[in-house]
Amino acid sequence: MGRLRTQSSIKAIEEEPEDCEATSSDKAAVECMINSEIGAVLAVMRRNVRWGGRYVSGDDQLEHSLIQSLKALRRQIFSWQNDWQSVNPVLYLQPFLDVIRSDETGAPITGVALSSVYKILTLDVLEVNTINVEEAVHMVVDAVTSCRFEVTDPASEEVVLTKILQVLLACMKSKASVMLSNQHVCTIVNTCFRIVHQAGTKGELLQRIARHTMHELIRCIFSHLPNVDNTEQSLVKGVMSIKNESGGLNPDYSFNSISENGTGASEYDGQLSSGGFNSASSGLIGGVMDESIGLTGNGKDSVPYDLHLMTEPYGVSCMVEIFHFLCSLLNVVEHTGVGGRANSITFDEDVPLFALGLINSAIELGGPAIRHHPRLLSLVQDELFRNLMQFGLSASPLILTMVCSIVLNLYRRLRTELKLQLEAFFSCVILRLAQSRFEASYQQQEVAMEALVDFCRQKDFMVEIYANLDCDITCGNVFEDLANLLSKSAFPVNCPLSSMHILALDGLIAVIQGMAERIGNGSVGFEPNPVHLEEYTPFWMVKCENYGDPDYWVPFVRRRKYIKRRLMIGADHFNRDPKKGLEFLQGTHLLPEKLDPQSVACFFRYTAGLDKNLVGDFLGNHDEFCVQVLHEFAGTFDFQDMNLDTALRLFLETFRLPGESQKIQRVLEAFSERYYEQSPQILANKDAALLLSYSLIMLNTDQHNVQVKKKMTEEDFIRNNRHINGGNDLPREFLSELYYSICKNEIRTTPEQGAGFAEMTPSRWIDLMHKSKKTPPYIVADSRAYLDHDMFAIMSGPTIAAISVVFDHADKDVYQTCIDGFLAVAKISACHHLEDVLDDLVVSLCKFTTLLNPASVEEPVLAFGDDAKARMATVTVFTIANRYGDFIRTGWRNILDCILRLHKLGLLPARVASDAADDSEMAVDAGHGKPLTNSLSSAQMQTIGTPRRSSGLMGRFSQLLSLDTEEPRSQPTEQQLAAHQRTLQTIQKCHIDSIFTESKFLHADSLLQLARALIWAAGRPQKGNTSPEDEDTAVFCLELLIAITLNNRDRIGLLWQGVYEHIANIVQSTVVACALVEKAVFGLLRICQRLLPYKENLADELLRSLQLVLKLDARVADQYCEQITQEVSRLVKANATHIQSPMGWRTIASLLSITARHPDASESGFEALSFIMADGAHLSPANFILCVDAARQFAESRVGQADRSVHAVDLMAGSVSCLVRWAQDAREAMSESEAAKLCQDIGEMWLRLVQGLRKVCLDQREEVRNHALLSLQRCLTGVDEICLPLGFWPQCFEMVIFTMLDDLAEIAQGNAQTQKEYRNIEGTLVHALKLLTKVFLHLLNELSQLSSFCKLWRNVIGRMEKYMKLKVKRGEKLQELVPELLKNILIVMKAKGVLVPTSTLGGDNVWEQTWLHVNKIFPSLQSEVFPNQDLDQATVGRSPVSNESVASQNE
Repeated sequence: MGRLRTQSSIKAIEEEPEDCEATSSDKAAVECMINSEIGAVLAVMRRNVRWGGRYVSGDDQLEHSLIQSLKALRRQIFSWQNDWQSVNPVLYLQPFLDVIRSDETGAPITGVALSSVYKILTLDVLEVNTINVEEAVHMVVDAVTSCRFEVTDPASEEVVLTKILQVLLACMKSKASVMLSNQHVCTIVNTCFRIVHQAGTKGELLQRIARHTMHELIRCIFSHLPNVDNTEQSLVKGVMSIKNESGGLNPDYSFNSISENGTGASEYDGQLSSGGFNSASSGLIGGVMDESIGLTGNGKDSVPYDLHLMTEPYGVSCMVEIFHFLCSLLNVVEHTGVGGRANSITFDEDVPLFALGLINSAIELGGPAIRHHPRLLSLVQDELFRNLMQFGLSASPLILTMVCSIVLNLYRRLRTELKLQLEAFFSCVILRLAQSRFEASYQQQEVAMEALVDFCRQKDFMVEIYANLDCDITCGNVFEDLANLLSKSAFPVNCPLSSMHILALDGLIAVIQGMAERIGNGSVGFEPNPVHLEEYTPFWMVKCENYGDPDYWVPFVRRRKYIKRRLMIGADHFNRDPKKGLEFLQGTHLLPEKLDPQSVACFFRYTAGLDKNLVGDFLGNHDEFCVQVLHEFAGTFDFQDMNLDTALRLFLETFRLPGESQKIQRVLEAFSERYYEQSPQILANKDAALLLSYSLIMLNTDQHNVQVKKKMTEEDFIRNNRHINGGNDLPREFLSELYYSICKNEIRTTPEQGAGFAEMTPSRWIDLMHKSKKTPPYIVADSRAYLDHDMFAIMSGPTIAAISVVFDHADKDVYQTCIDGFLAVAKISACHHLEDVLDDLVVSLCKFTTLLNPASVEEPVLAFGDDAKARMATVTVFTIANRYGDFIRTGWRNILDCILRLHKLGLLPARVASDAADDSEMAVDAGHGKPLTNSLSSAQMQTIGTPRRSSGLMGRFSQLLSLDTEEPRSQPTEQQLAAHQRTLQTIQKCHIDSIFTESKFLHADSLLQLARALIWAAGRPQKGNTSPEDEDTAVFCLELLIAITLNNRDRIGLLWQGVYEHIANIVQSTVVACALVEKAVFGLLRICQRLLPYKENLADELLRSLQLVLKLDARVADQYCEQITQEVSRLVKANATHIQSPMGWRTIASLLSITARHPDASESGFEALSFIMADGAHLSPANFILCVDAARQFAESRVGQADRSVHAVDLMAGSVSCLVRWAQDAREAMSESEAAKLCQDIGEMWLRLVQGLRKVCLDQREEVRNHALLSLQRCLTGVDEICLPLGFWPQCFEMVIFTMLDDLAEIAQGNAQTQKEYRNIEGTLVHALKLLTKVFLHLLNELSQLSSFCKLWRNVIGRMEKYMKLKVKRGEKLQELVPELLKNILIVMKAKGVLVPTSTLGGDNVWEQTWLHVNKIFPSLQSEVFPNQDLDQATVGRSPVSNESVASQNE
């Protein structure tokens, strides 16, 4: 139980002096060594008169027993035949030990004997398997610790003491040390400490050796703690201390400690004359030091172990004793608060520093094993940490440093057992000192900050602090406080940058980089689900099912943090209006809909920030509900085993005790009832507790109210409390203790309202120890970023501000640290989707680039090259933009401002605005059309990849090198050349072009913001003149906008609206040709050309946008018309199959139509139209009418040769074949109804076609109009396969043929000018009449079936009559032609039975109407067509055909 496991793996720590480095363990060497040591001791003894005289006399009987034993050993040593492991060590150790014990020997003899023992111990002949080794090592320890010698001079005394230390340490480091008992180990440590204590009056060397040995002993002992068995059963259930009552075995294994004055001097015992090191009879402790050295085993701090445990091989029992002893060295002031008033260090810092160093060594080596030993762990949790809290406020930087080192050690090894202790340390020590409170010196602040930074460098420190403390409603927001402290401490306020600021920055960046390193370990990239409380559950009872599983504890701590935040908001509402505050908490399901006393009491108990005056008034209220809340509130306290005054202090710290006596009575009744319920040891009943509580309140007022002049004495207080304990008196000692406690330490009935960090009073420490037994388990975080999103959201703003301020004020040495911090912030912001934070970072960084500053320097490029901070900031900005652009939103504006500044300085690479397909386009498009108008920073569309500026960075550099003729400039210096080179390298590192060429990978929101930023940066175009610089900026932004649009064709829908509106603003606000409108128009065409093949659903939107070209100012349009047409032509050729809708074709046709009358553009326009219409390749019902109209525009245009107009007419006429084909396809593939509908549509298209041709028939150019007439004739007679509905033909004759004839006749009768313009019009008239005749006869069968045939026929005759009467030059041809044509018509009509005599009267009688009109013109035609015989036959009887025809006409 509690002993070391004697394993072969335990290796003793060996430390050998130089003269023993090469010692051999073989038998001969050991024999020789022991023999020589015997000789050495004897030789020194012979030098002494006492020993030497007896030896010379030759009387062997007179030799001293010490000499005899040494000689006897010498005789035996070479006769032992067995292996040394089987030789009893007592045989060769005993003579030396006798010399050491003897009080007759002087210091030189004792010193040599000690050296001999030391050599034997370091030979490793004493091992675990050596015979009787346990007795041997015990003898060595007993002999050395009771060493006696005569003091002859101080130097020799120090030598002996040094050798005592040497031997004791060798004992502990030997392999046989595991055989030592707990008591012997304690004795060794005690002896060493006594030498340390006594060395204060000795030489410096002894002091140092003694302290070093003490450290080595502690390290040696506690290094074995991990190998000690668990000691759950080694604790005794009693509380009595072990006292020295036996005269045999020395049970006084407890250690000495320094008392209050800390000035105890080392004295020898009563046998000073003999120079004894220890008293003979009183054991190890008693009488060695003066009265200032006493036992620690007395009182409540005793270590209750069974006596037999101390006689067992050493293990945890002695370690507990030693650790308790070390802690007791820190108890230098008894019954004093741990807060600020205990800070007046009245003792030398040497003792606590020494003790803290030993404790630190013990913890370093004991490590996590301490948690397996409850008594050790209890010492760490309570006594050690209480002292650390006190010394943490020490004025000595050395002590504070050591305290912080110990706490860091404890955090790394035992943090799961020290949750509340760590909170107290950070709140009451680190935060108080580092914030300049408590009147801390600069050295204290610096040490506290260094300690905090060390903690921050522990990767999981802040996560665990946040999870365990900030997310616990009963704990403070330590993470927030520490993060704010670091941020504020990094700010240089009205002072230069100091090491403290840099230190705080290091801590801040360590936290940030810890978060950045956790990215990629899992649980990153998602935003935590928001917490919602659907129903009321008691918030103080929320538990986690498994504190070791992140799947359980992560949502649990988030829920707790949400509850804590809502409680803080509720507290704020409560402080303004208690009723509304409770209603708010009911609304958020933190309190039940119907309030119950327990929930309100727990709200008061566990919520920080409440107004304690309001809480006190509520609890003291006489209302029944308030009284119930008061009793529930008292029930939340744990007063178990607590003094009455301590319990009362804790109770009254949570609210302000009301002033009314009735309220005070109700409050104290509730307190007394709870206290008596938990700690009834002395008090007879709760009434006794109430009366005593009242008495303490009165005593407190009496002692600490300045208005009370006559203070109550101890006797007065005891007399006032007679017979209150159930009629009996309370013990006088009990009342005296209460009296002095109140006198020394006031009970504050008006507690602080949460200002700053409370000091740790004894009562608060007791309460903390009570709470630590009930606090939830400590959550250990792993390397995954579970809570980083929540934590970073809290600290990001102050962090960015702090790093920025330091970066602004720092020297070059700190720049890289700040940059690392910036990049870490960016990484975390991006991975946790905190876009606002990333935007803030970008804004802050852009300020440091100096690119946004007004151009105040003469040579900004040189200035930039000389400014390391600006260059680093610039590279960082663009690194963030390239790496984390997905999560930049409004920050794009600042980034673009920097890019624009670099553009104005000519520092950008040539292809910043290029897109992925530029290279191929340049190869394909080169040489087409005329070059665009060159401008300051705009290149041709065909060569967009070339630099916008001929200068660029190297251009500006060459300007620097050039010499001005008027004002010669000197050659640039080496510094200027180097600055330019640095600038060039910086811009290359930025990879600015990647932002735009890689924009296809940006998240949609970021891409949209980038586009909006570009539009914003370009500025809204203004009508009128703008400065060249503004125009240059607008052009550049437009280039970038077009580049990202083309690079994101798959997401064009996201960008299109903004891009279109921007281009529209440019087009509509421009009245003169300029680079900006040029870039807008051709960029728009380029976008359409590139995107149409991929975005059919957006084709209409894209093509509709081209209508902007139609809105160009006439002067602008005229200048760019040819190039626009070339682009449209390319667009059509590349994407004709992708244009499906009428709307899209309407836009294309409109653009092409405009070019018909433009001398430069018409050729390209007609080429595009021919591509569409030739052979009907790309004609469709959607674009047929539009293309026909466009072709008509070209046919009518007099720009260019007439051949083109003729070609245009051919295109129109040739399109009929498409109509025929569509009609055939419809009949084959569609139902009758669908086919009929399509035929109706085809008819409409055909009608528009012939109407267009009709208009061309009026062209002034003879060959064009005649060709148009022939083409019209073909179109009218070549549509039999279309099967046009009969109803179309009357329309066709009226709208096309008759109208054309009338228009031609009107032209023929025009004035001389008209006659001059329309040469050879009579030939056209002839063609027109022939067209009329041929079409009429071709369609006679269909037309004769119309009810309106007679009317149509009359119009035909009328037009012939009209043409017969026309007076034109060479009109005789017409007069000859008309009768001939009319006669032919009549003959055909006769042959087809359409014109036959009938008896029918009226306007629809074809026969009657025919001759009525024909006879007016040509009276002889009737007889020619119908000779008499035919006429008689016709009147006698009708042929069946004619009868049917007439019948059908009548119908």
